[in-house]
Amino acid sequence: MGQQEPEDLLELSTDTRSILERHDLRPLWEVEDDMGNVYDDLQANIWKWDDIQAAIDGIEDDVPIADLPPGFQRRVAVPINTALGNAISNTIYVGVQTVSPGETAPAHRHGANALRFTIDGHEDMKTVVAGEEFPMRDNDLVTTPQWEWHDHVNDSDETAAWLDVLDLPLVLDSLNARNTFENHELERQPVTKTQGYWDSQYGRARSEDDAKADGIPGPFDGIREATPPYRFKWSETLETLRQRAENDEPDPHDGYSLSYVNPAAGKPPLFPTMSFRAQLLQDATDPHFHNATEVYFVIEGEGATHVGDEALEWGQWDIFVVPPDAIHHHEPDDEAILLGMTDRPVFEAFNFYAEAEPS
Repeated sequence: MGQQEPEDLLELSTDTRSILERHDLRPLWEVEDDMGNVYDDLQANIWKWDDIQAAIDGIEDDVPIADLPPGFQRRVAVPINTALGNAISNTIYVGVQTVSPGETAPAHRHGANALRFTIDGHEDMKTVVAGEEFPMRDNDLVTTPQWEWHDHVNDSDETAAWLDVLDLPLVLDSLNARNTFENHELERQPVTKTQGYWDSQYGRARSEDDAKADGIPGPFDGIREATPPYRFKWSETLETLRQRAENDEPDPHDGYSLSYVNPAAGKPPLFPTMSFRAQLLQDATDPHFHNATEVYFVIEGEGATHVGDEALEWGQWDIFVVPPDAIHHHEPDDEAILLGMTDRPVFEAFNFYAEAEPS
């Protein structure tokens, strides 16, 4: 008698199969192969700025914001990873949004965390968050925390463009949190705070109530401090980055790297689901890999990121993605600055994060 195959040993009787099917049940060994296969494997990919520019110019010419249907009333070109079909990764959404002179992207709010990183801005281009107008100058980063009203108002005479980054795929797809969106009754939310208000609340001096709250011990350090609306001015970030390069040693994998911290907690991650850093690269970094996804926006400079056997050659304002578990390293042509984005906080929250150098 020949050796039986595993599936023969696990063959169910007709009666058992009928019971399972009638009650929408399946045995574990038939289910486990379907687990973890909702998405195809994420692929390394790059989106060149010239192509993005042509797309957003066409969208701007063809579609006024006022003509868009209610809901996510935004004019955005979205990089799509072919393994997914709707976003750059299964946890992070990236888009390039434009607002023309005199236009307003109407006020709404949602349960997803979001930020704006200005590509081509102006002092009179403002994103309004929680009652404060935040000017959007080049390379400024402005947070839009969960459930805060926000709208975008272009009072300049030039079209503005910026990077939208949200945890939408995680919220909408993985968590299936669909009822997390609301339009404001007005196109523009009322401006109720002076410019600089939110920045003033998170300097070294704090209100007495905030200071007491920060000192309360708890089992999950920092979980109480929700991310506030905040503008990270690029002039200040760049100065800190330059000081780091002049005084410290580079990280072997990320160069001279600065994390955008949660201003309330004073430490990263910026959001519970996403972390962000500015990286100054002057030399090639060492190869490594990790189980988190990383997305990059090239602030300035040229170079290549080697992902496995593939070289993603990038220049200013290009966007690229490094999939989980892919061995990768950066190689700038000269000096380059990247905005790094990752879902690492999600893995760390469940004690799943792992990284290593290739042996």
